[in-house]
Formats: sequence, structure tokens, C-alpha cells
Amino acid sequence: TLASASSSSDSDTGGASPPPRKKARASPAAAAEGAGEPGASAGRAGLTSSQSPSLPAGLVPAAAPLRGSSSSASSGGSAMQANGAGGGQQQQQQPPQGPELGCLGAQNGEASAGTAAGEQLAHANGLLPSANSGGGSPGGLSVNNGVPAAGGPGTAAAELGGGGGSALKKKKRLSQSDEDVIRLIGQHLHGLGLNQTVDLLMQESGCRLEHPSATKFRNHVMEGEWDKAENDLNELKALVHSPHAIVVRGTLELFQSSYLPPSVMLPPRRLQNLLRQAVELQRDRCLYHNTKLDSNLDSVSLLIDHVCSRKQFPCYTQQILTEHCNEVWFCKFSNDGTKLATGSKDTTVIIWQVDPDTHQLKLLKTLEGHAYGVSYIAWSPDDNYLVACGPDDCSELWLWNVQTGELRTKMSQSHEDSLTSVAWNPDGKRFVTGGQRGQFYQCDLDGNLLDSWEGVRVQCLWCLSDGKTVLASDTHQRIRGYNFEDLTDRNIVQEDHPIMSFTISKNGRLALLNVATQGVHLWDLQDRVLVRKYQGVTQGFYTIHSCFGGHNEDFIASGSEDHKVYIWHKRSELPIAELTGHTRTVNCVSWNPQIPSMMASASDDGTVRIWGPAPFVDNQDIEGECVRMPVF
Repeated sequence: TLASASSSSDSDTGGASPPPRKKARASPAAAAEGAGEPGASAGRAGLTSSQSPSLPAGLVPAAAPLRGSSSSASSGGSAMQANGAGGGQQQQQQPPQGPELGCLGAQNGEASAGTAAGEQLAHANGLLPSANSGGGSPGGLSVNNGVPAAGGPGTAAAELGGGGGSALKKKKRLSQSDEDVIRLIGQHLHGLGLNQTVDLLMQESGCRLEHPSATKFRNHVMEGEWDKAENDLNELKALVHSPHAIVVRGTLELFQSSYLPPSVMLPPRRLQNLLRQAVELQRDRCLYHNTKLDSNLDSVSLLIDHVCSRKQFPCYTQQILTEHCNEVWFCKFSNDGTKLATGSKDTTVIIWQVDPDTHQLKLLKTLEGHAYGVSYIAWSPDDNYLVACGPDDCSELWLWNVQTGELRTKMSQSHEDSLTSVAWNPDGKRFVTGGQRGQFYQCDLDGNLLDSWEGVRVQCLWCLSDGKTVLASDTHQRIRGYNFEDLTDRNIVQEDHPIMSFTISKNGRLALLNVATQGVHLWDLQDRVLVRKYQGVTQGFYTIHSCFGGHNEDFIASGSEDHKVYIWHKRSELPIAELTGHTRTVNCVSWNPQIPSMMASASDDGTVRIWGPAPFVDNQDIEGECVRMPVF
């Protein structure tokens, strides 16, 4: 409990033993006389505490001490606070025999120079006492974080350094991390215009927000006084990492703290940047984070950790499309996310319209006449056209106008050809197609042959964004790059087992491969290294198409021969979700590129499933749900 300012004297308590040290209390006149002595750095500023024993130390009002400084001075002398030593009402103090220090600075327990008597606020450990109260002691009660002096009521107050040979208890110095935090807080408060609060914080903590020369330099730059700013550089040269860089880079670069160490001047908005980085890191580590959030800190709470619920992830069947009457081999959303095309063994392609509000799909068009069935579909970059290919023994390719539903081109180079894969050039005016019969072609929208590459048994094709390079997986368990302009080719990926299919990320950096008997592999095309092997999926020698998806393509999804859909976070080898519902092999999955919470899967069971977040359920009914929990 706090020592009361109205504590009884020894005689009042019935003969209690006197404290080990007792000083004669200075008279008000002596205190005033001492304040006016030559060489005295400051007068005493006595402050009494209104802090109750039950009030936490951190909740003492900051405004009251400012009023108390003048009232306590007029009361005729006060006991100074110092490192938690509190005195009783009857405590006495000898007049100092040397120059007095009327306030205790916040230099980690060391005395600092103050102003005139009664005008400087004394504080020692980051907490201000409140105005005179509780017993009306003329000298006031010295407090520090609400801790009374050792020995209980009636104990003598610790003396200030600077006279009489008295010893001042040193408080624990702030650690470097504590000082850094205080400076960061001070910079943020300064940016909010709370300059008096910053001054008080720096005074109590003993920290310095920035070097005075840096402050002058910044102010001169902000005011456009470039001559004075240049003169400030001379003072800063000794503090700069590389003094010669000042002349080379100029004042503006220096002002941005390119060369000044943070001990001299903090980088701009340092606290906000650290908080933003922390939020982004939590999002990156969240396995189910699948939305684009504003990077502005105002859009998030800093009081709780970021955790996304699995219920917000596309793990739940939203719709089952049953219009196909045979195995569904392929599915692909359009680039704008408004349509879904599905190809089936029943020789049809069905185009579905995505409702932008309900995210429900309805049948838009049925494209018929693919005699061998449809095993692969590719949307043109502008979504105006769609190319459909058949299985291994199919030598024909169909180019459809999506808007009209009319067949624009039916292409066949030879009855011995196998046109099982297709990829659009980024210009939307050309495409490449080929198969396992030993060649692939580049054609225009009318089916005219532009170029061909012989001797390549193609399993899957992809056009890179440079408009020149075509990637092709072949029967030699590799992916090679073919340049139609200079007629060169090079090896990019080499696997030990057949590559059944592959797809490329939007930025062209990563390749996702479905490898026979191995599963799903992630390759870095730039470094030409295998990045990760994803576990869980069952992959034999059937062609299964996986995909990137979700916000920023952070996720990977693949079908499987065990009738499931597997989803991984790109950085994790173990699946974060296994979706059940299909009753036969899942041949293909497609993630909506514009709606991160929507995914489609096509299966040999003849259905297409649309996956989305869970419908609304009461939280008590959600077993194992991840929720946002406050951190204490």
C-alpha cells in the first residue's frame, strides 16, 4: 500500500522505534533561501500524490502534476521524489550544503538541470505524481510508480544528489529495445501533433527522439531553407555513415535517412512501417488467407492476431452440375471469371454463366459435335474464343466463337495427327497445338498453318508472355522451351517420370506439374530447380490437371485418383484441405481467377462440383473452426 501523507509521528504511534535515519526538516524560509542561492540549478518542486493504493501505477493522470507543481511550491517546501522513496508527513530534511537540484531529470536516475523553483516538474521513473491531496502535507509526498519508501510510514525521503554527500539510488537503466520503442512511439505521436506529450515522454524516459542537428536539418528542408540545410550538413558529417555521400546524393536523399543512422534520425514513419510489416507477415503465415486486404493499417485491428477461418475457404460444395451425361474430363474458368467451360466424353462443351451476386452457375450454351469427346479447353486472352481438343486418337481441333456459339474453325492437318493440347499466344491472334504423334503447329484464327516443329511428341503446351517461347512437355519426361523466331530450343525441366500435364503461374516464374506415380511438383523456371513436392494426392498414369488459385495465386489445387480434391498452400507440402464428394477420379480442377473463393472440379462420375465457403452456421456448431482470438 502507499505511504500516506498524513502518517502519524513516532510519538503519535505510542513509542514506535524511530527510523534508522532522520533529518531535520528544512523550514519554508530555508527552502526558499536555498532556491535563490547562486549556482543553484533549480528550486524544489514538491508534488503530492492523489494515487490511491488500489489504483494501478500506470493510470495516474498526467495533467494533475502540472497543476501541482505551482501549488506545492507555494506550500513552502516539498520532499522530492527519487527512485521510489516516499516520505511521511513528519519527515525532515537537512538544507543542502552545496548547489541544489530542484528537480530530478529522467536521465535514468541521474540529476539534470531544471528551471526556477516551483516551475520544473520532478520525475524519476516514467510516472507523474498528482496534485497535493490526502492529508494536506505542506511538503507533499514523493512517489515513484506508487512504491513507498523502504521502512514504511515515517521513513526519511532519499536525498537529491548535488549536496550533503547524499547517495541517490540508481534506477534500472532502460534496455536498448526499450529506448527504441520509446523513440518509435515518440515519432508517431509527433506525427499526430502531440508535441507536448512527446516532450514529456522524452523527459521522463531520458531518451532523445533524434539528434538536435538532425532536427534542425529536417526543419530547414521542410521549410525550403536550403542554404541553412546545407550548413546543417557540416554538423551532420561526423554522424553520417559515409560523409562523402552527402555531396554525391544531395540533401533530399540525406533527409530521407539514406545515410543518417537511426540513432541520429529515425526513418520516416518507422512505427507504421513495422506494424504494416507485422500485419503482412501474419497474413503470409495464415494458411487460409484468401482475400485482398487494404495495406492501410486502418483496415485491420492491431489488438488481435490475424487468423482466417477454414469456413471462409472454398472447401464446401455450393452446387453440383449434372448436365453432362458421361465422364467430365476438363473444366476451365474464363479469364474474366464470368464463365466456366466444361468438356466431356459425351462429345459436348457446356459454357456456364457465373452469377456475380450469388455465385451460382447456370447453363449458357452447349457446343456439340466433338466426335471423340473433349479432353482439353483453352480460352483466348479476351475470352471471345474457345479452342477444344480431344483425346489421344483425335486429329481434329474446334475453334468456337463464345458470343455467338458458332464454330469458326475446325482444323485437321492430317488424319494421323493427334491434336490433344492447345495454348494461346498472348496476342490472341495465334495459338499452338500438337500431340504425341511427333509435331506441333502454330496457327492463326482461321486454322492456317504459320509454323511447325517436327519431332516432338507433345503432352502439354504453354505460351509464355514474351510471345515468342512455347513450353512443351514431351515423352522424354522433360519440359523444353521452343522459340519460333530464332528456331532455338532449350531444356528447362527434367523429371524422372512422365509429365502428364503442367500449368504456369501468371508471372511466368513457377510451373506446376502432375507427374505420373509421383504427384504434384512445383518448379522454379527461372532457376530451373524443383521447389516442392506436394503430398497426399494419388496420381497414376491418368491425365490430371492441377491449377494455381486463390488471392495472389497462393494456393494449389489438384484432382486425384482417390476421388478427392486436394488443396495446398503454395509454401506447404502437406494439404490444408481434402475435399470429398466425387465418387470417381477427379480429372481437373479450376480456380476462378476473379473470385478467389470459387473453384470447380470435373470428375469421371459425370458431375462438376462448384466449391465455395461454408454457408452461415452458428459458431457453436462449427467444430474446429479457426477464429480471431485476442492476444493478451
